[in-house]
Order: sequence, then C-alpha cells, then structure tokens
Amino acid sequence: MRGMGNMQGMMKQMQKMQKDMAKAQEDLNAKEFMGTSNGDLVTVTLTGEKKMKDISIKPEAVDPDDIEMLQDLIILATNDALEKVEVETQATMGKYTKGIPGL
Repeated sequence: MRGMGNMQGMMKQMQKMQKDMAKAQEDLNAKEFMGTSNGDLVTVTLTGEKKMKDISIKPEAVDPDDIEMLQDLIILATNDALEKVEVETQATMGKYTKGIPGL
C-alpha cells in the first residue's frame, strides 16, 4: 500500500509538469523574434513556432542589378531570427527535457 501513495504523488507531479510544459510552449509560440541582416537592411519577424510573420526590406537593399545580395540578406535575417527562436526554445523548454533521452 505504501508504494501506491508514492505512485499517485508521482503521477500528480507528472500531470503538473505536463501542464507547465504546455503553458511554457504556448507562451513561447506567442513570442515574436526579430532577425536582422548586416546593417539592418532586412528584418524578419518570426513567431516561436518558426512561422514568418513579417519581413521588412529597406529600399537601399534593393539593387535590380544585384538580386543575389538581397537574397543573401533575407537568408541572413531569417537565419538570425531562427537562431533566436532556438535559443529561447532551449532556455524555456530545456528545463523540462533535460536528462530525458531523445529530447
């Protein structure tokens, strides 16, 4: 009988942790992350779910004779924003997944 109390307590802890994780993920998904390229010529805004919400391109970044530069700036800004999402995800969710194999 003594083991049943421990099991129930453990189950309650797991349920609380699941709720806390869901809330943390929801909060993370609601955040916005801004990434920029060199000189802030391109700015990309992503949600915590890694969905692009906005992109801003300064006129001086647009050179019809050098489209490749604009493409590179967009890639840089997007990768910058993705890195910020990843860092925040690890900081937020890492406390729940630390020590769990495969997560």
